[in-house]
Amino acid sequence: MAYAVIKTGGKQYRVQEGDTLEVEKLDVDVDSEIEFTEVLLRGEGDSITVGAPFIEGAGVRAKIVEQFRCAKEIAFKFKRRKGFHKTKGYRRHMTKLEITSIG
Repeated sequence: MAYAVIKTGGKQYRVQEGDTLEVEKLDVDVDSEIEFTEVLLRGEGDSITVGAPFIEGAGVRAKIVEQFRCAKEIAFKFKRRKGFHKTKGYRRHMTKLEITSIG
């Protein structure tokens, strides 16, 4: 089965057709298609193609399934012996993708 390593949101993801993954928010509507052209590596069976840094003409198509926010994460700041501590929570904006094709 073919797989690829794509770059989005400053992170790299190994994907195959049919995979669903959660990435940093993409400004795209739900149920629309998006193509990632920053493909770092593509492999199928024993053959592997590595880009320098990206593979020319390669692309990975995905369908936007959902726009959502993650569970709350805690940022805790603390300075020892000073009586200082601060707790702050945040929720990241995320996009859920379904990979449709690797080309």
